[in-house]
Amino acid sequence: MGTKRKGGQQKRLIDYPIFVPSLLIIVAISIPLSMYENESLEILNAIFNKLIDVFSWGYLWYAIILVGAAIYLSFSKYGKVVLGNPAEKPRFTLFEYASILISMGLGSTIMRTGMTEWANVAVNPPFGVDPQSTEAILWGNSYSMFLWSFQTFAIFVMAAPAMGYILHVRRSPVMRISEACRVIFGDRFTDGFGGKMLDVIFLISILAGASVTLGLGAPIVTYNLAELLNIEINFTLTLIVTIVWVALFSISAYLGIERGIKRLSTLNMYLAGAFALIIMLIGPGVFILNYFTDSMGFLISNYVDMSFHTNALSIDGSSHMERQTIFWFAYNATWAMLHSVFAAKISYGRTIKEMILTYLMAPTFISWVATGVLGGLGVNSYLSGDVPVLDTVANNDAMQAIPDILSSLPFSTVVIILFIVIAMIFLTTTLDSTTYTIASYTSTENMSKVEPSKYLRIIVAAVITVLALILMRIGGLPPLEVVSGMMGIPIIIIQFFTIYAVIKMIDEDKAWKTNVREKK
Repeated sequence: MGTKRKGGQQKRLIDYPIFVPSLLIIVAISIPLSMYENESLEILNAIFNKLIDVFSWGYLWYAIILVGAAIYLSFSKYGKVVLGNPAEKPRFTLFEYASILISMGLGSTIMRTGMTEWANVAVNPPFGVDPQSTEAILWGNSYSMFLWSFQTFAIFVMAAPAMGYILHVRRSPVMRISEACRVIFGDRFTDGFGGKMLDVIFLISILAGASVTLGLGAPIVTYNLAELLNIEINFTLTLIVTIVWVALFSISAYLGIERGIKRLSTLNMYLAGAFALIIMLIGPGVFILNYFTDSMGFLISNYVDMSFHTNALSIDGSSHMERQTIFWFAYNATWAMLHSVFAAKISYGRTIKEMILTYLMAPTFISWVATGVLGGLGVNSYLSGDVPVLDTVANNDAMQAIPDILSSLPFSTVVIILFIVIAMIFLTTTLDSTTYTIASYTSTENMSKVEPSKYLRIIVAAVITVLALILMRIGGLPPLEVVSGMMGIPIIIIQFFTIYAVIKMIDEDKAWKTNVREKK
């Protein structure tokens, strides 16, 4: 099992020395978390809160520094380097390429934060603003946009140049963090225990994150499905949704990037655009346009304040914004390597500048538009008195606010169905990309020449699904989410290594001279 015949010899499909330890460590962590969920969650939250208190400044600077590094790599001589043969066209058109990155980068989370994050801020606003005031509501939607801005996508993409360079330029047979860092640490470290440790850290963080996403992403669908069918939310409903979802992302991952992931991603862009247009036509379109304009102006005016705010003077105590920002960057760091490895895989024929700027600009633009539409809809439903959104969020039931808001629209049944379909596809494109990336990472085949085995993709999908379903049934997902956020700390260090590594590799190869497109 897990082998194939090649040249008369048996060759493993999976690199067991990194895959098995990662899986065993995840299981070993999950067992006590499930057995003592409340106690472990309390301890882990205390540790994570302490890390946030001590390193809040560090997370903010980390995100800003990555934006600076992104700008430097893009507009320096390194940005001209082509990831692949400069004479060949990119693998995907710009629309296809951007659609894949958007679907991977945003996922269904944008549908939750876009519609409800403004309310979390309005209930507990920053800078001493009165809760539930007009200014607090304006802070809310602007902050929702800030969460999906340049810092987030710089975190996601800045290990990709190194991964893309070793894969498409140096034609490395393996696509791993350890291989990208070979130029720094040397052969002995990379081929020995140190390299294995780097790869195991990557896999642990991604397996944990994927399981958490599968488990905690389901409510985005189940809450709306329960509203649509007028039934209660229970584990059976969650199980049914999860099975359908697993089938979708397993099929997509099995079909691969060209026939599965690319087609789903482009389809989702069209569906999301249609959904936004429908809301504008049957909902408060004029209010949404006005409120979006106000939110954009407020975001631009206060972007620097949001980027550097730690509330060191404790103005009116801790607010939602500063703690959510730190958690957001910490959790994004956990996913950073996954996004970068996947972005590297699909970036054949793109320059480093094109890869970085596409990931910085395209998801940011789409997320701002989505937040403007969804947030504007939520705010209007509150101001009109149709939905008590702030009361619902204050009672820690933000997810319920989503079907309540959608139900306030004309043709609400159609709207909720379309919302469910888009959420399912967003969730699918996130996890099929995750499955594909883990399969690529753990494969023993030459990733510079072939795609990861379809058999291996199904194995990875099954592992993620079983782990998530067990934790959903017996408990342990909330603590694992905190663990996943804490895993971002070693990932941050590895990220900076990869940025230094790509500069060092390009300078060694003089690729800024030899691997660039000819000027026409």
